[in-house]
Amino acid sequence: MKNKLLFSIFVFFSISIFIALGTWQIVRLNWKLELLNKIDVSLKKEPVDLMTNVPEDYLKIKTSGVIDFDKQIYLYSLNEKGAPGFNVVNPIIINNKNFLLNRGWIPFDKKNTQEIDIFDYKIILGTLKKQTKGSKFKPVNDIKDNYWFTLDRNDVFKYTNKNFSPFIIYLNNNLELPKPKIITVNIPNSHKKYAITWFSLALSIFLFYLYVRKNTY
Repeated sequence: MKNKLLFSIFVFFSISIFIALGTWQIVRLNWKLELLNKIDVSLKKEPVDLMTNVPEDYLKIKTSGVIDFDKQIYLYSLNEKGAPGFNVVNPIIINNKNFLLNRGWIPFDKKNTQEIDIFDYKIILGTLKKQTKGSKFKPVNDIKDNYWFTLDRNDVFKYTNKNFSPFIIYLNNNLELPKPKIITVNIPNSHKKYAITWFSLALSIFLFYLYVRKNTY
């Protein structure tokens, strides 16, 4: 009798844990859907003046500034077709504030060529994205040869002797080279799948419990 009681307690404790985990995933799902909707709405808006608006993720902006081509960074990246090359990243001063401007992708053989630096930067259209920490599994940046794998803030400071806004500007100007990166809502959302998994486990355990109870009690 005691063993049956302990078994029942264990089963219902396990079920309650899985239900709690599933419920938490539902909460996270609703939060993620609201976030994705906010980003989608932001990307559909017209660009706003960077200096008169509070920077935030996925804010479309228009601005102008002084671009530093001498400290141009070549960041290893794949284009939309999976071809390897570089993202061209420049320090830019906008109203006495330092930003990094990601101008887009170039193939390896265009590194340090003059043609990639020819564009009208008096009007810069872009999208802000908050910088995230780079993967620990990526190679170390080769600052000397200007071959980067992450925009590590310490390395960027060593290279430029400047601190920058946590928001990177991704250029939206219509250019062929460098080819600007198209910013889309690319945040993974697996909370629904996780919720179904936890609730399914809870239901499976409960059905198994009923089966055992029917055949052994």
